[in-house]
Amino acid sequence: MINALKDKVLSGISITKSEALVISEILHSDIPDLFAAANKIRPTFRGDSIDLCAIVNAKSGACPEDCSYCAQSFKSKTGIQIYPLISKNSVIEKAKEAKEASVKRFCIVTSGRKIGKSEIKEISAMITDIRKLGLLPCATLGLINKDELSLLKNSGLERYHHNIETSERFFPEICRTHTYYDKLKTIDAAQSAGLSVCSGGIFGLGETWQDRIDMAFAVKELDVDSVPINFLIPVKGTSLGEMDYLHPFDALKIISLYRFILPQKEIRVCGGRMQILGEFNSMVFMAGADSLLTGNYLTTTGRTYKDDLGLIEKYGLKI
Repeated sequence: MINALKDKVLSGISITKSEALVISEILHSDIPDLFAAANKIRPTFRGDSIDLCAIVNAKSGACPEDCSYCAQSFKSKTGIQIYPLISKNSVIEKAKEAKEASVKRFCIVTSGRKIGKSEIKEISAMITDIRKLGLLPCATLGLINKDELSLLKNSGLERYHHNIETSERFFPEICRTHTYYDKLKTIDAAQSAGLSVCSGGIFGLGETWQDRIDMAFAVKELDVDSVPINFLIPVKGTSLGEMDYLHPFDALKIISLYRFILPQKEIRVCGGRMQILGEFNSMVFMAGADSLLTGNYLTTTGRTYKDDLGLIEKYGLKI
């Protein structure tokens, strides 16, 4: 069945939700067959290049939203650092580090429902200088509108990152201070402003495989350019702090599933990669990924630039 679905995707025909559910039901013992198929789809549609991005946590904590997975939510008692928007010089120093490590994209990330008007002006100046370094500037600034996004685009912003997080059905289980529709409205505003969009979600929240499939088809319908896949790191003090870690084979199966459903899109493995995959991290490309968030995350550690570059080289892939 897997080979038949692989051939269908390679011929340019999309798989259905029921066929995606078949993939989700593959046993761990059959994972190698799934990887073999995904590892054929990835280079066919995406070539042999890996897209690297890095982020800076430019404003941390004190978020009024109640997202159950997030250490920066007002509901969380995690003891993370809380600070206002950092200086442009601090952001540019981090961007230079990423540039020296062959990273292509650099994203400014802020906590909160949305960034303030005065902060947007400061961030616009940061974006202009990041662009001057030869990096593609990205931003994650919350539920901002088209006019604000257009201002950022005119300053040099290339891509806006705004996750839908999970399926429409499951979304109210993880957040009630804003809606799934609010997410879609922001993505539409970014696309209307002429920006590339990066939108995916986080897995291991208690969602079902059907939720994971529904989210994949939702981002397919949105026609975003990059699909970040994050894995929940249960942080004590958050609402989901006692959740079990995803099994690494399930995490890798999610990557392959998304490659089958979204063969032409960037499948970007982001938060929780090392904590969930551990020694299986080396299999992300075989599972179908063609993009990585490298370096540290927002409130948790990631993987060094040097180690990720070494992994890419060992696979015979290029930046």
